[in-house]
Amino acid sequence: MNNREHNETAGSGAEKALVLFSGGQDSATCLAWALQRFTHVETLGFDYGQRHLVELESRQHLIDGIKALQPGWAAKLGEARTLSVPTLASISDTALTRDVAITMGADGLPNTFVPGRNLIFLTFAAALAYRRGIGAIVGGMCETDYSGYPDCRDATIKALQTAINLGMDKNFALHTPLMWRDKAETWALAQELGGDGLVDLIREHSHTCYLGERGARHDWGYGCGECPACRLRARGWQEFAAKQQSSGGH
Repeated sequence: MNNREHNETAGSGAEKALVLFSGGQDSATCLAWALQRFTHVETLGFDYGQRHLVELESRQHLIDGIKALQPGWAAKLGEARTLSVPTLASISDTALTRDVAITMGADGLPNTFVPGRNLIFLTFAAALAYRRGIGAIVGGMCETDYSGYPDCRDATIKALQTAINLGMDKNFALHTPLMWRDKAETWALAQELGGDGLVDLIREHSHTCYLGERGARHDWGYGCGECPACRLRARGWQEFAAKQQSSGGH
C-alpha cells in the first residue's frame, strides 16, 4: 500500500468521523469525502483571530448546499461546532493574524505560517472526538501543492497521530485524503464525489483567500487573486478546467 492509499483508507472501519471544517475548498472536499465513507460526520471549525474570518461564515452555506446535493449525506451530518482559540493569535506574529503584507521569510516560509496551528487543531479535535466517541479525524492537510507549512507534512500528521493515541490511550485514525493531491486533483476529487453540483458549490461558497476578500469573483471563486492561497486555488482550477474541457466535461 502506498502513502496515498494509506492516508485514504487507514482506520476506515470507524463509523464516526470529525472533520476539521474551516469553510475552505480543501475542508469542504474533505467533508464530502467523509460523508461518502462514514455513517455519522460532525464538523469542527476554529476562530483563532484569523484575518479571513469570513471563511467560518462560509461553512453553513456549504453544509446547506451539501445537504441539498445528496439526501444520504444530509442524514449523516451531525453537529457543527466552532472553538475559539484566541491565544493562538496572541502568541503568533503572522500575516494571517496581523494586518501586514504577505511576504516570504528567510526560512523560505511565507509569513502566513501560524506555528503550531495544525498541531493545536488536531489535538483539540482529538479531545472532542474522545468525548463524542468518534474514532476518525479528517483534515485537509497536503504537502503536494502547498505553501511549505511543516505542520501539513505527512510525517508530521503520522507523528501527531502516534502522540495523540499514546496521550489519550485511544486508537484515533487521522485521515488526510488530500495529502498527495495537488489543487487540480482536489477539484477532480470534488467532481468525483459530488459531480458538477459539488464543484459549483465549492466555487461559489468556499473561501480560501488569506485577505478575506469576497468582492472579486473569478472562475475559481472569490478572492483577491494575489495571495498564495488564491494563486494555488486559481492554478489548480485552470488545470482542472483544461482537463475537463479536453475530455468534454464540465
